[in-house]
Amino acid sequence: MDIKTRIIRLLPFMRWGRNLTPDMMKADILAGLTGAAIVLPQGVAFAAIAGMPPEYGLYTSMIPAIIAALFGSSWHLVSGPTTAASIVMFSSLSTLAIPGSSEYIALAITLAFMVGVLQLVMGLVRLGSLVNFISHSVIIGFTAGAACLIGAKQAKTYLGFDVVEREHWVETVSYLYSYWDQFHPMVMLVASITLLTGIVAQKRFKGLSMVLALVVGSASGVFFNAYFGEATTRIQMVGALPQQFPPLSMPIFSLDVLRDLASLALAMTLFALTEAVSIARSISVRSGQPIDGNQEFIGQGLSNIIGSFFSAYVATGSFNRSGANYDSGARSPLSAALAGVLLIFIVLLVADLTIYLPRAAVAGLLILVAWRLINFSQIRRILTTDKNEGMVLLVTFFSTLFLELEFAILLGVILSLMIFLRKTSKPKLLPRVPNPGDRRRNFITGASLPECPQMKILRLDDSLYFGSVAHVGELLRLYREHYPDQSHLFLLTKGINQIDVAGAELLINETRERRKIGGDLYLYRLKDSATKVMNRGGYLDEIGQDNIFDSKSEAIVGIFDRLDRNICATCENRIFNECASLEPIKKVSPA
Repeated sequence: MDIKTRIIRLLPFMRWGRNLTPDMMKADILAGLTGAAIVLPQGVAFAAIAGMPPEYGLYTSMIPAIIAALFGSSWHLVSGPTTAASIVMFSSLSTLAIPGSSEYIALAITLAFMVGVLQLVMGLVRLGSLVNFISHSVIIGFTAGAACLIGAKQAKTYLGFDVVEREHWVETVSYLYSYWDQFHPMVMLVASITLLTGIVAQKRFKGLSMVLALVVGSASGVFFNAYFGEATTRIQMVGALPQQFPPLSMPIFSLDVLRDLASLALAMTLFALTEAVSIARSISVRSGQPIDGNQEFIGQGLSNIIGSFFSAYVATGSFNRSGANYDSGARSPLSAALAGVLLIFIVLLVADLTIYLPRAAVAGLLILVAWRLINFSQIRRILTTDKNEGMVLLVTFFSTLFLELEFAILLGVILSLMIFLRKTSKPKLLPRVPNPGDRRRNFITGASLPECPQMKILRLDDSLYFGSVAHVGELLRLYREHYPDQSHLFLLTKGINQIDVAGAELLINETRERRKIGGDLYLYRLKDSATKVMNRGGYLDEIGQDNIFDSKSEAIVGIFDRLDRNICATCENRIFNECASLEPIKKVSPA
């Protein structure tokens, strides 16, 4: 690989940047403007979920979005604050510091740095495939649980309650249930107007629905305060945002802090990467653009590392903004980068206007966001289709409600892996026989069909590794004991994807046991990946190269020559074409 290719690989923006045309740039500028407008209300809303001051949601939508666009692989993915990342961070950090405090902000920035480092390292060592181990059911269950947490957290603001933040959602729900009749009507009216506007606008304006909802909600709040008076309405405003560029910040490099955040950083890394790569892949299906998972890891990692020095908390791919970016006609990552740049200048222009933004309007918008997070059709399909996946979904969902969120994610992942390992630890070992109704005598599974009295034919599916050798070994032992006359074993191995040392040792032991009873072991269609392991360990030499076959007809001929002709002479099954060469059985007539 020459130097130029290496540079382009490290700096992917050089690859797509040189292909930009005036038409592409025009489309990207328009998409970037739309993206900047969309993220303005979302940034404020997500900061509220995360327990951060409103401006930090916007800071997280600026520098991280630019870096992720320049160094990622997707042409349409837009990074920044998201609902899931915000709720995970709030749930965990709120036990360490008071939300919104300087200590809390410092921990959030440090967490972003740690997540970025983990993401970057995983990308550099090419661990992009790890996200495949977080199943779809984990994501659906966690997202539904997070939606319930958001709804419970925002309900007090929606209703106008002035209560202390409670640690668990059960306590919040219990309080709301007990004192629901003490809500403030005008506050709830503003929140409801925002909510209904968002629902109606979503059907006609889609990407701009959140902007329109906040505009209408803000207008209603300002009108009610002006007409009835703030003392009567109890409608509180967000307040003006700082008119400044993202301020410089510094993560905390304390061993105690890093240790306290380690488990959360790992969980958020896995979840954020899964979210980003899943979104990038879903859009790539529509756009036809290939996605490099490892490069996406690198882009996400750099965005969080650099963002942590510009007052950003954990950023990841946003489905809403990415989808809107694609639908707006974006042609390259320039649109996502421009959205981050334009947002900086938009904030400088409209920062003062947030004094007219009611907190109830933000709560109404977040209730709508939470409702849309719950994918009822997917939940119903998973629960009715696969009981194992349904269990993973439910465990993740309830863990999200009752446990720390980072443990809920890890628990869902661990449970998915356990189910996967349980399935792969018991591969199928099916008896096969030649099909008498097929001229080519292809192998089929048929319990009522005759078998060769001297040879057992078995097909092994799935990987033969340390987790499955106990199950497969026990099945092979039972076949030897129940069918002692079938001392020869013809093993069809084209379904074996991988073999490790434990699997290779099992085949050697089976070979030895077969030879003790006068038979042998034969392998058919061993895959290249398995052959390499068997060759490197010298296992194929012990089995014997003459016992390895790539052709079914050659295998049958080779094994047939080793069978006991005395038994063949009295066999009535004659299931192989080669059996026709034997002398016909002489039937003795009764006297």
